[in-house]
Amino acid sequence: MELSHGRSDFPEGFVFGTATSAYQIEGHAFGGAGPTHWDTFAATPGNVVRAENGARACDHYHRWAEDLDLVAGAGLDLYRFSTSWARIQPEGRGAANPEGLDFYDRLVDGLLARGLKPAATLYHWELPAPLADRGGWQNRDIAARFAEFTDVIMRRIGDRVWSAAPINEPWCVAWLSHFLGHHAPGLRDIRAAVRAMHHVLLAHGQAITAMRALGMRNLGAVCNFERALPADDSPAAAAATDRYDAVYNRFFLSGLFHGRYPDTVMEAFAPHLPVGWEADFDTIRAPIDWLGLNYYTCKRIAAAPGPWPALAEVPGPLPKTEMGWEIHPEGLEHFLTATARDFTGDLPLYVTENGMAAPDTRVAGRIEDADRIAYLDAHLAAVRRALAAGVPVRGYVVWSLLDNYEWALGYAKRFGLVHVDFESLQRTPKASYHALARALAR
Repeated sequence: MELSHGRSDFPEGFVFGTATSAYQIEGHAFGGAGPTHWDTFAATPGNVVRAENGARACDHYHRWAEDLDLVAGAGLDLYRFSTSWARIQPEGRGAANPEGLDFYDRLVDGLLARGLKPAATLYHWELPAPLADRGGWQNRDIAARFAEFTDVIMRRIGDRVWSAAPINEPWCVAWLSHFLGHHAPGLRDIRAAVRAMHHVLLAHGQAITAMRALGMRNLGAVCNFERALPADDSPAAAAATDRYDAVYNRFFLSGLFHGRYPDTVMEAFAPHLPVGWEADFDTIRAPIDWLGLNYYTCKRIAAAPGPWPALAEVPGPLPKTEMGWEIHPEGLEHFLTATARDFTGDLPLYVTENGMAAPDTRVAGRIEDADRIAYLDAHLAAVRRALAAGVPVRGYVVWSLLDNYEWALGYAKRFGLVHVDFESLQRTPKASYHALARALAR
């Protein structure tokens, strides 16, 4: 099966890439990394499938050269990776771990040696445990600590990365983890969630300021988006959908670009925001050079009894991925168009994550993942429609290079272009990897 969209179907200079994150692939037990709140979350019964953690993961810490060869072999332009805070500063502050700095030094040099653009994300969810002990993202001090970490790692690699963004998916860092409780630290507390949402943005702004002070350019933000669709035609479902959309899709963009939070959330959020929060928008709105959009699916939202936000997710009718997520490429076109119209204007946009989990069973040494090829093709078509409408989309990044640690789902779900045998750690490029390579060569 082939992708119907090739490199020549996109504008000159449009970049294609793939992405990973530190805790999901590196092997956190290696190289002097300190404990994270994901280690303790996973060690608590019931939180993670089979109580699996990232101690070994894909052993990218030792196999990084092989993995970068796979990126280059696909004909990609860009590799989006994240740095581990606990690998750089095991205590979350103070002295740096030389082995951690050396690892990312090697990684960036290895990317450049292969003609690949290093796209760094500073934080992809692995908070150092000592900072979790002090309240983590609920504690305003986290922003200053994060700016310090930013300075430490970017003094080492900031002169060579092509781009940098502070925090991957603020909604997951804050709401998913502090209100819904599905990710570390596993809280279900609206006050903790609201404070975390604000402090994530404050930390973003302080990190951007720290990187500007180092003379860095091409700095951005990466937010995740999920199309919210009403489950029925009732006014109650429409209102519930608006509440879902305000928390998930509009809160962070409103803070970053408008210097305020949506009225829809303030009825519930106002009592819980930290004292003086309004004064933080000068920092939060530190100018960025691009915005990254992570997009996977849509959700059907119905009204529900109970306290705010008084909503429930309802199964939808579309085909679903192995995660149970509906396949709705129109949502990607919607967010690219609406984000440019309502928030970013002419600012360059990148699709920084898009992909799907599939069963991916190996038969006679091959993994025929036609469903993933179809998924990517449909979403590339959505990007082309946004481009045709004048949206300044500059790149598309597939999640993920490797099958990896899928957080609370352990190693049970496979998103990779490359299959990983989690016993032998053998890498096997899937049919989607080869299809992408052929499309980029066209």
